[in-house]
Amino acid sequence: MIKQVTIVGTGLIGGSLALALRHRGVRVIGSDKPRVLAKAQEMGAIDSGIENPARACVGSDVVVLAANVGGIIDSIENLGPTLPRNVLLTDVGSTKVEIHKRAKAVFGSSASARFLGGHPMSGKEHSGIENASSSLFNGATWIFTVEGDQISDISHGYITLIASLGTRIIHLSAEQHDRLVAWTSHLPQMLSTAFAAVLQDEAEVEQQARVTRVQMQEVGGRALNEMTRIASSPYSMWRDIALTNATNIEDALLKLEQRLTHIRENLRTPELRAEFERAARFKKPD
Repeated sequence: MIKQVTIVGTGLIGGSLALALRHRGVRVIGSDKPRVLAKAQEMGAIDSGIENPARACVGSDVVVLAANVGGIIDSIENLGPTLPRNVLLTDVGSTKVEIHKRAKAVFGSSASARFLGGHPMSGKEHSGIENASSSLFNGATWIFTVEGDQISDISHGYITLIASLGTRIIHLSAEQHDRLVAWTSHLPQMLSTAFAAVLQDEAEVEQQARVTRVQMQEVGGRALNEMTRIASSPYSMWRDIALTNATNIEDALLKLEQRLTHIRENLRTPELRAEFERAARFKKPD
């Protein structure tokens, strides 16, 4: 059913999807800046690159918006009205409520048939087409936010295609998605960012005592590396996530702050043991 896909934004996620789809015989048209498209073609990620998004969509069965959340919202507004009714518009955005609101505003009552929200729970701390990989989604969860009870034939075909990449498919409402990822993705990013920033502050203060950032990294080892790995993620990607999911992220941060305060206040009491035991339950199999 799906012979050609246009991917608007051939960076890490869009480029990785392009590579994976081409390995399954799907023709892929990329739309991005000329430099990015040249690299994507060099890597074999796309069959053709067209800078103008509207022109790149011609002849495709599915159009995937793979920009940041703000770019996706703008593209729905600009591209949506130009697409034939039988073409599916989908995305890979990290938040969903605001994206669905724009799709409903553009497509009206046919939004559920013409737009399918999507979010692959996969990525790297370094962005860009040069870091793309055809195996990026293998074993990863791909969330689809379906509005209404009915899934169109083209949406069903696209979901089946994504499942063939080795992903685990989950269906959620847009509201469920945004609250869940606030805890499982957005809070870890904010925590890693804050932790790395305070370590940087401490290293700068401690330079007079000959304690450097490099020494911190050497002494910290694997645990420190794991907890600060995603701190190098670019603000340009997280700005729109924070703006469009602020309420859920604020709630998660407040509850974490309260927990950290509780631990700080009980470093010398048996309550600390209770916290460790409660935390260990999260990783135990049911």
